[in-house]
Amino acid sequence: MNRFLKVAAQAVIALLPLAPALADDQLRIVSFGGVYQSAERKTYYEPFAKETGIKIIEDEYNGEIAKVRAMVKSKTVTWDVAHADAGQAAEMCAEGIIEVIDWKRLGLDRSKFTDQEKNDCGVPNNAYGYIIAWDKDKLPNGPATMADFFDLRKFPGKRAIQKTPWGIIEWALVADGVAVKDVYKVLRTREGVDQAFKKLDTIKKDVVWFTTNAQGPQLLADGQVVMVTATSGRILEAIKNSGKHFEMMWDAPLVSTTLWTIPKGTSHQDEAYKFISFAASPARQAGLTQYINYGPTNMDAIPLVDPGILRNLATSPEHMQNALLIDPSFWTDNGEELRQRFTAWVSK
Repeated sequence: MNRFLKVAAQAVIALLPLAPALADDQLRIVSFGGVYQSAERKTYYEPFAKETGIKIIEDEYNGEIAKVRAMVKSKTVTWDVAHADAGQAAEMCAEGIIEVIDWKRLGLDRSKFTDQEKNDCGVPNNAYGYIIAWDKDKLPNGPATMADFFDLRKFPGKRAIQKTPWGIIEWALVADGVAVKDVYKVLRTREGVDQAFKKLDTIKKDVVWFTTNAQGPQLLADGQVVMVTATSGRILEAIKNSGKHFEMMWDAPLVSTTLWTIPKGTSHQDEAYKFISFAASPARQAGLTQYINYGPTNMDAIPLVDPGILRNLATSPEHMQNALLIDPSFWTDNGEELRQRFTAWVSK
């Protein structure tokens, strides 16, 4: 009971009005667009602007590190807060192009946040699942395992895959019989990477590549593919709002976090800290689940989430049993080399 009261008190505090800002204060935030950014707008941007008087200007990107790097190197930083996934944040942190977070200045307890993907330069915002989805109207009996996604005999037809090695090379190994717990150990060897690409060779001719998170579900809806790699939130949004009969496979879901980061050189660092503190509070993280199916990373938010929503989150106990937790350190160490090899492989 005491813990519940403490969490409730924190939630109330998080919703109290913040000190008003000067009329000309503003904050430019870049995120991933689509339904994801729409959910953030309702949960974070609009309430924050209303309570502080700080104007939020939104931009969209696909997580391109090169864009942040170019701004920082040229000293023309226009993004004050940049949303990034765990791998992107780890790479930018290693490069020194985003700020190391001062948690005391933030006013939040770091120990309350999920520790699967700790990053000194980012504040975890939510956890999401990357899964395989299909349309039940076109494929009544869909895949049950990752091996099925790679099985063209059992499930003929095109597959839509995001054009990045991230995730798909891990899944290639799972499909080839590597245990989830051993995936990164295998991938840290030359033989393991070769094994993953060899498995990818088996479906290459039937792959439709896409670049943005919104394109995958659209390709599935248009009937251009029979299966797609996608975030669970995007698929659930299509089910709820578009009436699609999509289904999701939760075998070896890729579970990762997104983080708030601050590009080095912003002239609005105080406002950036104020915003991140607001957005990472238990009440706000729990509130995001009302709009999109991504789980809180602040553990004090969990008791505030509707139980009916909680069981559908990527971080639910059921889905976490065989989850493949993305290792950002692996992508920091090997990302550039793998992207070069992947780009060359796709173009062959």
